[in-house]
Amino acid sequence: MSQRSKEYKHKIDRALHDNRLQAALHTFGDAYVVSRANAFEGYDFEAMRSEIAEMKDYSLAHREELLAEFIKNAEAAGSKVYIAKDAEDANDYIIRLAKERGVSKVVKSKSMVSEETHLNKALAAAGISPLETDLGEWIIQLADHRPSHMVMPAIHMFRDQIGELFAKATGKPETDDINELVRIARQELREGYFEAEMGISGANILIAETGGMALVTNEGNARLVSTIPGIHVAISGIEKVVPKLEDAARIMRILPKNATGQPMTSYGTWIRGAVPHDGEDKEQHIVLVDNGRSRMAEDSHCKDALRCIRCGACANVCPVYQSVGGHVYGSIYISAIGVILTAFYEGIDKAAELVKACIGCRSCVAICPSKIDLESIILHLRSKVAEKEGIGFVKDMAFRKLMRNRRLFHSMVRAASLLQKPVSGGEKTIRHLPLFFSSLTEWRTLPTIAEKSLRDQFPAIEQKVAAPRAKVTLFAGCGADFIYPELGTSLVKVLNHLGVEVMFPDDQTCCGIPALYSGDRDTMTELARQNLSCLLDGDPEYILTVCPTCTMALRKDFREVLANDGEYAEKAAMVADKVMDVSAYIVDVLDATEQFAGLKAAGTVTYHDSCHLKRGSGVSEQPRQLLSAVGKELVEMQRPDRCCGFGGSYSFLSHPGISKAITTDKAEDIENTGAQTVVMDCPGCKIMLSGAMEKRGGQVAARHTIELLAEALGD
Repeated sequence: MSQRSKEYKHKIDRALHDNRLQAALHTFGDAYVVSRANAFEGYDFEAMRSEIAEMKDYSLAHREELLAEFIKNAEAAGSKVYIAKDAEDANDYIIRLAKERGVSKVVKSKSMVSEETHLNKALAAAGISPLETDLGEWIIQLADHRPSHMVMPAIHMFRDQIGELFAKATGKPETDDINELVRIARQELREGYFEAEMGISGANILIAETGGMALVTNEGNARLVSTIPGIHVAISGIEKVVPKLEDAARIMRILPKNATGQPMTSYGTWIRGAVPHDGEDKEQHIVLVDNGRSRMAEDSHCKDALRCIRCGACANVCPVYQSVGGHVYGSIYISAIGVILTAFYEGIDKAAELVKACIGCRSCVAICPSKIDLESIILHLRSKVAEKEGIGFVKDMAFRKLMRNRRLFHSMVRAASLLQKPVSGGEKTIRHLPLFFSSLTEWRTLPTIAEKSLRDQFPAIEQKVAAPRAKVTLFAGCGADFIYPELGTSLVKVLNHLGVEVMFPDDQTCCGIPALYSGDRDTMTELARQNLSCLLDGDPEYILTVCPTCTMALRKDFREVLANDGEYAEKAAMVADKVMDVSAYIVDVLDATEQFAGLKAAGTVTYHDSCHLKRGSGVSEQPRQLLSAVGKELVEMQRPDRCCGFGGSYSFLSHPGISKAITTDKAEDIENTGAQTVVMDCPGCKIMLSGAMEKRGGQVAARHTIELLAEALGD
C-alpha cells in the first residue's frame, strides 16, 4: 500500500469514529431529502433537468463563440475580462491588479473557484489581507480548514466549536447560542466591507447575450462585496457561460431547490457592468478560469461534467459522503463531481484515491440537476488509474487470469464449494473467518458457495409448459448461479406458472461488472464478447435477470465497451433491447400481477430498493405490486433507496469500513419498521443484508422478491 493510500485510509478511519461528525452528516442528509421533496412538489424535475442538460450541451458545443460574445458584451458594459489559463495565472492577475491599485484588504463572498485557485493563500503571501464574508467561509477561514461541502463549507463544525473560534478572533465572551453567534459575525464582518478597497465574488452564471452575471446567495454578502468597495473582481470558471437570460433563469429556478431544499434562494443578484462608486466610476474585472476545463471539454468520456451548476446535491445523497464527510477527499471539490473535477484541475494522481472511494450507487446520477452520468465518468477515471497503478495482485489473478477463462473460472468455483467446508462447518453461512480475514465477518456473516450451481441444476429442472406464451433467456449472473441458485429455480417456477418457458445458455459467464468497477475495462470487454456469443441463442423474446447490476451491464456497459467493435456492437444493441428485470417483466410485459392475487402469503415485509434496480433500470413499484398481490403487508422503511453498502469488492477489499457504516444505517432503518422480512431484488444486496441482519440477532430475514413469489405458489 502506498503512503498516499495509508494516509487516505487513516483519514477515513478517523472520520468513521467521529461520532459528532456522523451525527451532523446524518441529520443534514435525512432532513435534506424531505426538504428537497417539498421544494420540488408540483414541479417536473426530470423535465427541468433535461432542459438544463440540453442547454449546457449546446453551450459546451458553442463554447468559443459564446465566450467571445460574453466578453464583447461585458466589456461594452464597462467590465474588463481576463481569461486565466490556470490557477496561478488567475491569482497573479488579481494580485497584480491589487498592487497596482494600492489594495491592502480584500473582502470576499463565497467562491469555489477562488478555493480551487487557493486565492486566499496567494493574497496573504503577497501582503494583502483577505476576509471571507460568507458565514460558513468565515468560520473555516478562522479555523484554517478546507470547505467540507460546496454549498455548506462548515457543515462539519458545531456551534460550541464555532463559539470558541469567535471568542478567540473577537475577544468577545464565548457562547454557543446561534442567534448570538450570527450577531457577532454580522458585527465583525460589517466593518470589513467599508475598510476593503477590493471586493471579490464568484459568479454562478455568465450570460453571453448581455455580458452580465448572476449570483445566488442566502446572506446578501455578495451584494455588499460587489458594490461597496471601489473595485469588484468576479472570478468564475469558463464553463459558466450560457446563451441567454432565459437559460440563466432555468438554472436559478432549480439551483436552490436542489442545493438546500429551499423553494428559492434568499438573494438572486444580477450584475451587468460597473456601477458608480462615491461619484466615481467603479472598476469591475471578470477573471475567467480555464485550469483544465478546455481539456475536459475535449474528453468524450468526461465532458458532461462541465454541465455542473455546483449545487452540491451529489454530496447530500452520497452514502460515502454521509459516512466520512468532505475532508477525506483531500481536495476542494467533494463527492462525485469533486472526484472528476479534481482529476482535471489537479491531476489524476491527486484524484486516484477519490476515484476508488465511489461505491457506485448512482444516487448522485438520480439527483443531478444537469443529468450528468457521474458514475460512468468515475468508472472511466478508475480505468485510467488502473492503467497507471495496476489493480493489485489479487484482482489481477481473479479477473485477467481466471475470470476470462470461463471453464477454468467455473471449475474453480466448484472446487471452492468443497474447500470452504472447514470454515462453514457445512452450513450455508460463514460466521467467522480466521486470522487476517476475521474482520470480514466481525459485523456480518457471509454466504457459502452453493454445493451445486444453477448451471449444474438447470438441465434437470422439469418445465411443465405445454404451449408456452413466450420463451425467455435467464442471465443468472454469479450471485444466482453460484451463491443463490434458488433464485434461478424460483424464477423458472414462477414463469412456468405464467406460461413462460425459460432457457439457460450454458456458455454464459460473469457480466464483468466486478472487473469494470475495479478499473479493468479490458476484462469487462472480453466477458461482454463471451456473453454476447450465446445470449441470443434460441431467439428469446426477452433476456431476464434477477440481478439489477447485471441488467445494467447487459443494457448499458456492454454497449459502451463494444461501441466500436463491429459485429459485437450490433449484438450488444440487440441484447440491450431485450434485457429486463424479472419483476418488471411480470408486471409490465405479462401484465400478470393479478394472477398472484388471493395466494394469501402472510407476513410483514419491508422493501429495499436496490441501487441499480431503481436508479439504473427505473424499477421500483413493480416488486411492491407483486408483494402486495400475494398478501404481504408492506411497511416502508425510511429512505428505502439508501444504499445497502455492498458494492461488490468495495465491501471486502476497497473500503470495508465505509461499507460497514452504510450497512449499519440500512440495518437500523430495516429494524425500525418492525417487519419480519426485508425484501430486495439483488443477490448482492441479499448477501449484505442477510449477513448484517443475522449478526444483529437474526430477527429479520432477507429474501428476494422472486423467492417469495415462488413460495406463495406452493408445491
